Parts: sequence; C-alpha cells; structure tokens
Amino acid sequence: MKIGIVGKGGVGKTTLSSLICQSYAERGKRVVAIDTDSNPNLAMSLGLDEDTANHAPLVPRSLVVGGGDGSLTPAALLDEYGLQTPIGVTLLHAMRVEQAGAGCTCMSHATVRSLLEMAMEDEADVTLVDMEAGLEHLSRAGGTLAYADVLLMIMEPTRKSILTAARTVPLAEELGIPRMYGVGNKARLPADAEFYEKVCAEQGVTLAGVVPFDAAVPSADRKGVGLVAGQAPDVRAAVGRILDVVDSEDEHQAALDRRRERLRGHIATIRG
Repeated sequence: MKIGIVGKGGVGKTTLSSLICQSYAERGKRVVAIDTDSNPNLAMSLGLDEDTANHAPLVPRSLVVGGGDGSLTPAALLDEYGLQTPIGVTLLHAMRVEQAGAGCTCMSHATVRSLLEMAMEDEADVTLVDMEAGLEHLSRAGGTLAYADVLLMIMEPTRKSILTAARTVPLAEELGIPRMYGVGNKARLPADAEFYEKVCAEQGVTLAGVVPFDAAVPSADRKGVGLVAGQAPDVRAAVGRILDVVDSEDEHQAALDRRRERLRGHIATIRG
C-alpha cells in the first residue's frame, strides 16, 4: 500500500506520519517512509538525532526517474540511501533546499513520483510519503502522488483546514487516486470532533477518524524528538482506528468500484 500524507502547513502531517509508520511497524509491516518536504523533519519524529537527519543522503533523481539505467533495484536503493530508524522504519529523503535562488523543486517531486511507481512490494508492505504543505504537489511533475493508493488529508479544527482538504479531493480524483480520507487532528473533545463531522459532511470530505490533542505532542516537538513508547496513548489508539479504516477490504473494494464508475463516466463523455 502506498499512502500520501497531505494538508495545510502546521496541521501535524509529520507527527501523524511518524505515528502511522510506527503503528504499521508494530503490526508487523515492513514500512518505508519518504520525506518529501523541502524542510525535512520526519527523521527526528522517527527517532533519529538532529545531526543524522541533517546529513541524510538524498535519493538522486537520475537513478529513479524514467527507470534510471536499469541497474537500481528497490533493494539496492533502500540499502544505499535508506536510513534505519529505531522503530524499524526505513526512511528515504527525496528533497532538501540548501541554497537560495536555486530554482524550483520539480525534479525532486519527479523523483518521488518515480519512487512510488517502482515495484516496492518485495521490500515494503507500506510506503508512506510525507508531503510538503499545500496543493501544488498534486499537479507538479505529472502529479507527485499519482501512484498513491490512499490519500490521508490531515486537518486541524478550522474551517480553512477542512476547505483545503475539500479542494484536494477533486485533484486527487483527477490523478486517479482511488481512496481519500480526511483525518481530524488536535481535537479537544468533544466539541472539535463534532466540528469535524459537521464541516466535513458539508464539504464532502470522508472522515476516517479524529485524533485528540495531547500535550505530549507539542512537548516532543519543542525538544526535537519523536514520541516515545507509552506517551500519548489516546493519540496512538486513534491512529490505530484510522488505519483499521484504511486497511478495510470493504473500503478498498468500494473505492475500486467508485474509480470504475468514474472511468465509465469519462468514457461515456468522450464517446458522446
């Protein structure tokens, strides 16, 4: 399964990405995480120190875009460029901005798109991409997340955040991503949960679940570390329930049916 994590800046994408990776690893899954933020921080949330995070090797575009020279297998790529984290997740860095005025990051986005296109199934059960904030990655480089199976749109309890998720849905549909879910974050229960349910229903965003606020999360962020075992149990439990929705075979089949229906509609439009 290939999962894209998207949303407005500051909604908690990186923190939830790390917890999703950890939850899958605890379920016995082989997990590869790809940090696609131009200001990458996923490494620290996955338990690596700041120096290791700052000097992580970047996956060269020339090795994967267009298939490279044909000699790089997913196993070789992970062996050479993957960082092993304390929670058992392999981390790849695809982007880092280190020079002012160096131009756009389109080539790095093309790298991520090609990584998702590669046959990673022999090396990973779950490949997760922690995207930078905004919507541009859904159009850039042919759609960075075009090969994703699931899109998780992280939201905080504001109308603007949910509107960003709503604007994401048609773009993701156009790319052909079969499943999209909103994930409410930083919820002070029960009022924020009710807000998510109401506004997501109004905006046509399918809500997979709501993650409660826990002071341990911003505390860890201030220290530049990830959550350790035993911290934020309610947050972890909520993430687990969201993954149960993502892993649901019924949901998967329903998504495929919706995708087939959209394709039939496109074909009918073309023929008409």
